[in-house]
Amino acid sequence: MSRADEIYRATCIDILENGFSDVNLEVRPKWADGTPAHTIKKFGVVNRYNLAEEFPIMTLRRTYWKSAIDELLWIWQKKSNRIDELGSHVWDEWAGEDGTIGKAYGYQLGIKHEYKEGQFDQVDRVLYDLKHNPASRRILTNIYNFQDLHEMNLYPCAYSMTFNVTGDTLNAILNQRSQDMLTANNWNVVQYAALVHMMAQVSGLKAGELVHVIADCHIYDRHVDLVKRMLDNPAYEAPEFIVDKNVDNFYDFTKNSFRMEGYKFNAFDFEIPIAI
Repeated sequence: MSRADEIYRATCIDILENGFSDVNLEVRPKWADGTPAHTIKKFGVVNRYNLAEEFPIMTLRRTYWKSAIDELLWIWQKKSNRIDELGSHVWDEWAGEDGTIGKAYGYQLGIKHEYKEGQFDQVDRVLYDLKHNPASRRILTNIYNFQDLHEMNLYPCAYSMTFNVTGDTLNAILNQRSQDMLTANNWNVVQYAALVHMMAQVSGLKAGELVHVIADCHIYDRHVDLVKRMLDNPAYEAPEFIVDKNVDNFYDFTKNSFRMEGYKFNAFDFEIPIAI
């Protein structure tokens, strides 16, 4: 069993056995038939992944890791909000008439800000500091821009990354306001674990720990049975995550710069209802 499977299983069991149900509250999300999408949740979940030991991809079900990394590059590398610049359809339901998701995600990372060293967007500032100011305790990004929330088609879920260098090792904290455990948890973990590997490699560092902090960690009511079935699946050892060592510029990474050797996973053939 991979460490990601262990963490995922423990988190889901904790939610199901000890979580709070909002069934008696008014909630914003709805199912396609208009029914309120209620959840069972835990507040303040903190999961830690040691990237030096193994890559945190789960095997209880398949994570489409190339699509996950492609979306990450769309946000962090292209700094885009246009869905036609993304290789998958994960954002189609949030697209406006202009073909964008509004001033969200990549758009925010691409805004330039003034520093004493000059102008940088948030990604380039991280890259600059990792090379020039690795001891800094100010290496972070934040895309939860209150000024632009009214022009975002979806408020950011994973909204902040804090990077911290310890010796020759890069660690990071991912802050997330809300997490759908069935559809999005390992997708996000894989994305930001890959990001730490990328940032570390181009900065001459080793990938260390990814700490995932989730404010509202939940399982939707119509997902409970699916999660229980998945937790009964057998699990496998973590695959080997291989990064193209020839890439030394963050903007040269593509989804094909990575390989997942020996990835075994369980089939998951159930249709997953999506709450909007």
